[in-house]
Amino acid sequence: MDHLMHRREGRTKRVSSWDKTGGNHDWVPFEPGENKVLADVAGSGVIRHLWFTINHRDSLYMRKVVLRIWWDGEETPSVECPVGDFFCLGHGIVKSFENAAFNSVCHQDVEGNIGGGTALNCYFPMPYSGGFRIEMENQSDECCDSFYYYVDYDELESWTEPLRFHAQYRQEYPTVVEGGTLVSKGENYWHHLADPNPSADGNYVILEAEGEGHFVGVTLCVENIDPTPLEKSFGPNKITVPELTWWGEGDDMFLIDDDTWPPSLHGTGSEDYLTQAWGMHDQACLYGGTTIHEHDPKRPNRKAVTSYRLHLPDPVIFRKRLHFSIEHGHANLQENDYSSVAYWYQTEPHAPFPSLPSASDRVPRFARKDRS
Repeated sequence: MDHLMHRREGRTKRVSSWDKTGGNHDWVPFEPGENKVLADVAGSGVIRHLWFTINHRDSLYMRKVVLRIWWDGEETPSVECPVGDFFCLGHGIVKSFENAAFNSVCHQDVEGNIGGGTALNCYFPMPYSGGFRIEMENQSDECCDSFYYYVDYDELESWTEPLRFHAQYRQEYPTVVEGGTLVSKGENYWHHLADPNPSADGNYVILEAEGEGHFVGVTLCVENIDPTPLEKSFGPNKITVPELTWWGEGDDMFLIDDDTWPPSLHGTGSEDYLTQAWGMHDQACLYGGTTIHEHDPKRPNRKAVTSYRLHLPDPVIFRKRLHFSIEHGHANLQENDYSSVAYWYQTEPHAPFPSLPSASDRVPRFARKDRS
């Protein structure tokens, strides 16, 4: 905390939902489909803190309410994500957790459920030199009765650093196994661990960026629906799970600048990249961990996991481009529902974002009435 001893430039300011009449009506409502500007600020400075809490009639509001942020009058947003996923909570599920950049606090009686009230905080610094605009869109067919928010920022005379904060949502429902699923062939996933995968082709893509900057993190969500049978012997232990197999073992791959193959960074498995080992554990640590654990004893039929990796002390630097992807199972041999949010800083303009899937397409499979 040594920086706290030094004189800090600027003026601390805030935009919030406080009741301008002096009453306690400190929120804004959203009608179905409504989009509102939360903050439109001119000048230079740095956003230091975002806080949201939402009272919504739709239990899947965390996936259906969309956050967008623009810097310096740009035409397309640099942040575009479902609000829950932006704050490291996927599948529309709320949970209390804390890491180095985000935290969420919710009531114990709703923790682990879809919907429910929670306080959401983000501490990523977000600089700007020509103003910023923050919008929220309610893509649900239900009303948001009350949306409370703080945007805390430092107002500065000038800001010359060119990098801007970005966050991008992607999904693939489900990932595709080339040549068909193993279960259709009657084979076991674990018999194929020696199969080669000498490229990033077919991986789940988390980010494709162009420009100069550094990658600082990802929230990764998987709904495990692959029915490939698992009967695995590992050392002295034998594990039998007849319905679903372990979704991991996917290597992370960072192709940086002029990389072709192999990539500059090649990992050893999903849980390894996410800073854990021998599966994902129900722990949220500073730079890596899990906010929503796949094996919830209260919900044994819901195989949904959300984990994150924050590259705060070890950002991934790129000068021209970055292609970051991860295998969906070793050698891309599993068909599961993947979604993610990538966090990074870069020069503008940024590459076009992929189109945001519709709210209905973002609904997790376990929450769909047709279970398709």
